Amino acid sequence: MDQELAPTRHIRSMDDVLRMLDGLFAQGADRWADEGSAWWDTFYQDRSRSVPFFVAKPDENLVTHLDRGAITGTRALDLGCGPGRNALELASRGWDVTAIDLSSEAIAWARERADASGASVRFVHGDAFAQTDEVLGDAFDLVYDSGCFHHLPPHRRVSYLALLDRALTPGGHFAMTCFAAGRMGSEVPDADLYRRLHLGGGLAYTDQSLRSIFSPLAVVESRAMRDEGPGSALFGEPFLWTVLFRRGTP
Repeated sequence: MDQELAPTRHIRSMDDVLRMLDGLFAQGADRWADEGSAWWDTFYQDRSRSVPFFVAKPDENLVTHLDRGAITGTRALDLGCGPGRNALELASRGWDVTAIDLSSEAIAWARERADASGASVRFVHGDAFAQTDEVLGDAFDLVYDSGCFHHLPPHRRVSYLALLDRALTPGGHFAMTCFAAGRMGSEVPDADLYRRLHLGGGLAYTDQSLRSIFSPLAVVESRAMRDEGPGSALFGEPFLWTVLFRRGTP
């Protein structure tokens, strides 16, 4: 009996717990974790689809922060970079950019855009949480996330915060966009997500919940994304919430 049970009793660390929970969601409708890359590859294969963030435009909040001088530095990490629109904007302004995505299709598209524009971006295909310090390099002055965080199951917030802790330099900024509660995304409580085993297409967040999750980072700005029309050079959808945080110095 003990020999039969031994292979199923494998939890010895927090990483083991996180991977076990990943496995539960991999069985659900979202096909997250190990099968997540395949799902996102299929998502990005048809580039002609009417998907808002397929456009080759940077986020309006990112451009606003940069133009106002609210974000300064030289090194940026773009989490879940997709087709690379924000990474390319940062590179065009002289930033040293590392952009990472779980989807090989997204990375291929982003590289094509970078080649076409002459932008220099270091693209990494893989899970951001699994990257070593040697892969990511030194700490970043800016960590940017446009629509990655709201696709993570609740337990992966632990991994996300750990990544920020080691990747964000003191005094650096973390900026993000995510589904806004009441406008887009699932508002099902965390515990219920583990009963359903799917995220309902992505999780919605309130301003208060984001401030709580990312404490003790200081909030510089928190607002709805501005609606940018088709003729605008910027991407902006009012169903998204934008937040700019700053990490304190020792």
